[in-house]
Amino acid sequence: MHEYNFEKLEIWKLAIQLAVNVYKTTKKFPEEEKFGLVSQLRRSASSISTNIAEGVARFSSKDKARFIEIAYGSTIEVLNHFLLSKELQFIDESELVFYRETINELSNKINAFYKNLKN
Repeated sequence: MHEYNFEKLEIWKLAIQLAVNVYKTTKKFPEEEKFGLVSQLRRSASSISTNIAEGVARFSSKDKARFIEIAYGSTIEVLNHFLLSKELQFIDESELVFYRETINELSNKINAFYKNLKN
């Protein structure tokens, strides 16, 4: 079976795993958040890998870099949503620490990938 270039990237694999974890975590959120914070978290988390894939598929370096920028922004958006989730007591401190560490690793790798594209 053919594997696309983006599927080989560590940042894409990490982004997919983050999205899977977000979906699992948000299953525990209150039902009234289904169309609020749950939706926002899931969309921003899935946006990361989507923008990495689309960026890698672009022909120009400028286009590639733009989509990687968007992926980075979505990564930070996920962290913001989890900070709010902690304040609302939808997640506990250990879950926030897990996501903060995961997002820190992923955002650093996305940033390095972006800088490599710009050079």
